[in-house]
Amino acid sequence: MASTNSKSPETKPSGSAFTGKMGYVMAAAASAVGLGNIWRFPYLCAKYGGGIFLVVYLILVFTFGYALLMSETAIGRMTGKSPIGAFKQFSNTKASAFGGWMNAIVPFIICPYYAVIGGWVVKYLVGYCTGETQAMAVDGYFGGYISSNLQPELFFIIFVLLTLVVILGGVQNGVEKVSRIMMPVLIILAVVVSIYSCTRPGAIDGIKYMFIPNIHNFSMMTIVSAMGQMFYSLSLAMGIMITYGSYVDKNQDLEDSTTKIEFFDTLVAVLAGLMIIPAVFAFSGGDPDTLNAGPSLMFVTIPKVLVSMGFGTPAGIVFFLLVFLAALTSAISLTETCVGTLTDELGWGRAKSTLIFGTYAILLGSLASLGYGALGNLKIIGMQVLDFLDFISNSVMMPISALAICILVTRCIGLKTMADEFERNSKFKRKPIYNFSMKYLAPVALIIILISSVLSAFGIISI
Repeated sequence: MASTNSKSPETKPSGSAFTGKMGYVMAAAASAVGLGNIWRFPYLCAKYGGGIFLVVYLILVFTFGYALLMSETAIGRMTGKSPIGAFKQFSNTKASAFGGWMNAIVPFIICPYYAVIGGWVVKYLVGYCTGETQAMAVDGYFGGYISSNLQPELFFIIFVLLTLVVILGGVQNGVEKVSRIMMPVLIILAVVVSIYSCTRPGAIDGIKYMFIPNIHNFSMMTIVSAMGQMFYSLSLAMGIMITYGSYVDKNQDLEDSTTKIEFFDTLVAVLAGLMIIPAVFAFSGGDPDTLNAGPSLMFVTIPKVLVSMGFGTPAGIVFFLLVFLAALTSAISLTETCVGTLTDELGWGRAKSTLIFGTYAILLGSLASLGYGALGNLKIIGMQVLDFLDFISNSVMMPISALAICILVTRCIGLKTMADEFERNSKFKRKPIYNFSMKYLAPVALIIILISSVLSAFGIISI
């Protein structure tokens, strides 16, 4: 049952809400489509079974992912608040209210180091535009660049400032307007690059590996890695969808909107696979291990692939423009969530909240940016600053935050109250899937992700 502490949701100020369903869908899809889709999905897909990984991933997106995405959006719309306020409104214990803080803190940790990686993307885009195509494909270029201090710091700050400009424009004139433009452009660019990649000599083997399920490639880690990718890909447990949900009109069909977000996110993930897997297969002579480079795939392997394919400069410009748009749209949603928390909890105006958060992001992000250069000796439990921030947010806090959402929905709000919210505008078509996922599938899956991620970070297992 819903908590007796619940109140009527606050009315957002004029301009602090999406103008309609498409505005919300574009903004939420833009949030979901980020660097995780562009480089993480392809290398995990290649490493953990190709076609069989894709099948498992899609099943999870339309069950586990769907349920959490619906829940977060509904919680935001029901309360009209960002994560801390939303959890307080429904929680009747300090333990459950703690989940709101967890969801709110995650983007404060992710955003600064995410902007560092965004700065690397800006550098490579500028590099291709200025003719550094051959130089960026040389062994050691990327390592030399990130350890050079000044340039990484400069491009990191440029990326932060670009993000803050959008946030200062507000929900409608900033977040929504930019998302409406960037998402269609991003998808068009992804289609163009995918077609180019798939038509390279030898690319057909990569296409077959990605789409034809082979049960012999299946392992327990296929499920664990697919769960992790789905979890990060849909922007779950970062407070983003709760914040965006608080900007959604009461008359909007949440299930239909969620389905569209799932579609856009999955489309870009699959297109990312088609951009990278066939091209790297062609480049490596069909060796899927070449894709297991992880984060360095984008900055080390792909430049080599682009040079080997010919037309390296125009292809590099288009590819890194696509990656830049994906990185920026996700950074915007992370920053908007942090600014929303500051305005809701401290009563600050948008401009003050944006500028103070921007200062904080530059300070913390600089520690991560310089962690490969001047601050290379600064390590936390054996990890460089960026790696530690990524570990503590993605591997520890996000699964706990998502578990808190499951508890809030099933114990504090109640599945009946959630169903009433979803049925406000239309029939709740996937109600059995939602109830099963929130009560059983999501909690079990999140515990598995949490345990496996922590064990992997300490080298006990390999993910």
